[in-house]
Amino acid sequence: MRARHIVITILIIGLGVGAIFYFSQTEEKKVRKQFRLLAESVSKKTGENPFVMAQKMKNLQVLFEENLTVNVAADSFSGSYSREEVLSYATASRTGFSDLSLKFFDFHIDFPEKITARAMLTARLAGRTTGGEQMDETREIECVLKKVEKKWRFTHIEVVEVLKK
Repeated sequence: MRARHIVITILIIGLGVGAIFYFSQTEEKKVRKQFRLLAESVSKKTGENPFVMAQKMKNLQVLFEENLTVNVAADSFSGSYSREEVLSYATASRTGFSDLSLKFFDFHIDFPEKITARAMLTARLAGRTTGGEQMDETREIECVLKKVEKKWRFTHIEVVEVLKK
């Protein structure tokens, strides 16, 4: 009987702590979480098996709104893409790498509207192609996310041109 009371007390405390954590998340933290999930889904470790890749692609798909606009200066990749097209491009791109890492830094997030978040940040994509070539690119990007069904989803990604001397 005493053990039962202890277990019930621990469960109540655990639920309370979980509720505090869940309800204390700010909108900014929720937006940052989407970037963390994006980085995890794009990244690839050497020897990644097909099941892990399939799960990552499934996770990636839900991060985007039905249509995503991409703007990359001087690149033919700019345009509007469906969620399925984003997934297809991501899958094809990942297969060309044996190792791939996406990281985000220097977040500046604002909320021009209650359901819109605009994030300016630095993205670093590094890895090794299946041919053995090293790749390391760092870009400033601007992203717009919309809150749809209580989830933040990417609607616009733009590579910001940084002036060079």
